[in-house]
Amino acid sequence: METIVLLGQILLINLVLSGDNALVIAMASRDLPELHRKRAVWIGTGAAVLLRCILTFAAVLLLKIPFLQAGGALLLIWIAIKLMTQKEHEDVAMSRSLTIWAAVNTILVADFVMSLDNVLAIAGLANGDLALIVIGILLSIPIVVWGSGLISKLLHHFPVLLYIGAGILAFTAGEMLIQDSRVGLLLASWMPYAHNALPIVIAGVVVLIGGLQTIRRPGT
Repeated sequence: METIVLLGQILLINLVLSGDNALVIAMASRDLPELHRKRAVWIGTGAAVLLRCILTFAAVLLLKIPFLQAGGALLLIWIAIKLMTQKEHEDVAMSRSLTIWAAVNTILVADFVMSLDNVLAIAGLANGDLALIVIGILLSIPIVVWGSGLISKLLHHFPVLLYIGAGILAFTAGEMLIQDSRVGLLLASWMPYAHNALPIVIAGVVVLIGGLQTIRRPGT
């Protein structure tokens, strides 16, 4: 049951965080003929998934180093807040790609830059379980390949998905703080009765910050 819940959380995080990747793939291959466009999407996505596997496995190993997991948790909290507070339609600078390999190169570079949040979230949620990590990455393939339009529509019609996803990211960050070999011990000594509630508190604070920022944003 716990595994099913984790897979559900990973799927939701992929749904929320893969939207930009799917958009980049669509933009990078938009000027290619239909047949070449599909080929570029599949080649680029396959290479990007392989790259994401390597990055995620590296993240799992690095997160075992003292304080690095806590650092990753802080970065994940920042990502969760940014996810909710960024403008709905940010300008994306993307040069048009006229060849398959130019499109693939654009997809790879963009995916490398933009996948840190996805990689970090999956590595934190899976807690070192390589099988869960592989499944989580595989789940991102159909989302990225076919989901660009669907993701945009879902997030537009159901903005609450952003808050749920950000809450999961923040909760995961709280768990990562507790599980850090050094910071976890410090938290246990400072707040022995409350530190287990830290993930819930962090998730609540992050969602509250995102909600307040949305209310203050002009035009909302």
